[in-house]
Amino acid sequence: MHDIWNPWHGCRKCSEGCQNCYMYFLDRMRNQDGSNIYRTKNGFRYPLQKNRQGKYKVQSGEMIRVCMTSDFFLEEADEWRPEAWDIIRQRPDVKFFLLTKRPERVAGCLPTDWGDGWDNVFFNVTCENQRRADERIPLLFQLPFKHKGIMTAPLIGAIDIEQYLQSGIIEQVLCGGENYDGSRPCHYDWVKKLSEQCCKYDVTFDFIETGSVFIKDGKTYRLPDKQLQAQQAFRSGLSHLGKPMQFHLVDDWGYEIPEENLYKPHYHPVTCRECGSRMTCNGCSDCGKCDSKASP
Repeated sequence: MHDIWNPWHGCRKCSEGCQNCYMYFLDRMRNQDGSNIYRTKNGFRYPLQKNRQGKYKVQSGEMIRVCMTSDFFLEEADEWRPEAWDIIRQRPDVKFFLLTKRPERVAGCLPTDWGDGWDNVFFNVTCENQRRADERIPLLFQLPFKHKGIMTAPLIGAIDIEQYLQSGIIEQVLCGGENYDGSRPCHYDWVKKLSEQCCKYDVTFDFIETGSVFIKDGKTYRLPDKQLQAQQAFRSGLSHLGKPMQFHLVDDWGYEIPEENLYKPHYHPVTCRECGSRMTCNGCSDCGKCDSKASP
């Protein structure tokens, strides 16, 4: 995917949501060990890569999801993180989506020039159940970030976040079920409750995928295909586009970039049409893989 930057790979399991980690599963499929943590060679400086015309491959206005096969605030990555911060600092025209299960480490891992936060960084915590929501969201509130969100994935239990949404601090909630080995079920009623709470406070809620095991009206559905999961999540009608987030992205000179000069996502006419992630992703990268799969 063109919206992911993995400066390092591998992680340590730290909570219930890690039990059936998708990264560990995919690494096993490649005869690798997901607990082996290493700095990526070709991908570390991805946001600074340029094409043959000397222009950045990642365009102004794109949102890049950071460390989707690790955790940006992982202790083992402390030696690499300052360089990653420097890369983020060099691209104030790009939005960086940070996600962690370790908010207790964040305050001690911020750059010295952080101040009250950089406007191009969107900070999120994972809350897979009520216990982790009540543990991590209060820490999220205490940290100096200008944009804050919640990832309820893998959703493995009912969660009530209304008390946190009413503060107006949370700008987006993502939700999805669990995948791959030993997937625990995700219940429609859990997702619906989160959707209703986000709608009440006009917070964007994106139900991105059902997970491999989805329960609705007492019936269990097994959906091993992720594209089908995303389609069913889209068709549920539970996603909600709330108040827009205002990222003040600037160029190298510090001038705000006009809206018309920012990246405009476009979507594949078939595979993106009913995708649960459509509301919050970068759109199609024109890699051609979808077309090749569809061809006879």
